[in-house]
Amino acid sequence: MDTQLIPAELAQQDTPGAASQIFLDSAGSSLPPSSVLDEVINHLRREAEVGGYRAFGERLDDMEAGYGLAAEFFGCSPDEVAFTDSATRSWLSILDAVPLGQGDRILTTEVEYGGNAIAFLNLAQQVGATVEVVPSGADGLIDLEALRDTLDERVKLLSLVHVPTNGGVVSPVAGAAAIAREAGALVLLDACQSIGQLPVTLEGTGADIITGTGRKWLRGPRGTGLLALRRDALDRLRPRLVDLAGATWTGRDEISLRDDARVFELWEYSVADRLGLLVALRYALDLGLDRVAASVTDRANRLRAGLEPLPRVTVRDLGEQPSGIVSFTVDGMAADDVKTALADRDITVTVSRVTSTRHDMTRRGLEQVVRASPHYFVADGQIDRAVDAVARL
Repeated sequence: MDTQLIPAELAQQDTPGAASQIFLDSAGSSLPPSSVLDEVINHLRREAEVGGYRAFGERLDDMEAGYGLAAEFFGCSPDEVAFTDSATRSWLSILDAVPLGQGDRILTTEVEYGGNAIAFLNLAQQVGATVEVVPSGADGLIDLEALRDTLDERVKLLSLVHVPTNGGVVSPVAGAAAIAREAGALVLLDACQSIGQLPVTLEGTGADIITGTGRKWLRGPRGTGLLALRRDALDRLRPRLVDLAGATWTGRDEISLRDDARVFELWEYSVADRLGLLVALRYALDLGLDRVAASVTDRANRLRAGLEPLPRVTVRDLGEQPSGIVSFTVDGMAADDVKTALADRDITVTVSRVTSTRHDMTRRGLEQVVRASPHYFVADGQIDRAVDAVARL
């Protein structure tokens, strides 16, 4: 039986701003539900009334329950999840904890995100490791045979991106993860563009570590991040950037690190935003992640189908299983100009550039693409109006 879609009009009743504009940028920073907005603002007000420490103390039970909520989301145990102030913080903290030395190898893919690439290229140069790109096929998906052929005992890390920032492909990461883990490599999955639009679990993806953000498809506040890692992966990591949250000062010259995922948390963070993220997690789980995925796919497919026949418009998405990201170009018109022209019509899109996914876009001869990402709160009529606006360009 088909999964029932989320009615966009119903979702708009709980989404300030969704009805008054055509918002197609949930892959950038989505519109939060009213409940998320209320939670953040109410806690900030409470901090103003009694101070941050007391306001935090009043919500200790809710904060602790959040680990169980995140564990439900990722299909793991509460001691395998941690909260951070961004996906970037999660990713960098893990990368810094991977034991790397002279001659070690990091493998990445052609759809690697620019922020990730900068981090491990910088680290590799410092420790004498190398970074190598596993090629993709014509469909934009990682070549599993090429991955198998390049693995050896020197490969310490495989970096995978579940959904790239510049196009609609969903990478079948489980196959790649299984191959890499069998060879002894850690598998780090960037799920920034998949959590909140697709079910993402440690078991389902096969990854050792998953990083993600709250602000995109999950519809949480900016400045929030998530981290999930298998317990056996934690045993192989060497966290360095720890403070009072991740360790205890047990003696004059001694410390004791936490033995769970929270070793990667920092003591200071925005409590209001963390509470808002927990509400966003609960909101998504209550809707049903399969239902969310089906609804996002439906909206994106409608947009893609509307754009594909237009003269001068080329849809740039790859892969057999497209995601909620729809990327396209307009002949004779820069992507930035398309974005500006649509903004004049209250249609919000963004631009993805070669600096964000250099390997993939260079291979395809692209400098920029327009990126549209409709969530389940975007109505069919709004998508049709967006297609009409692109046609009029």
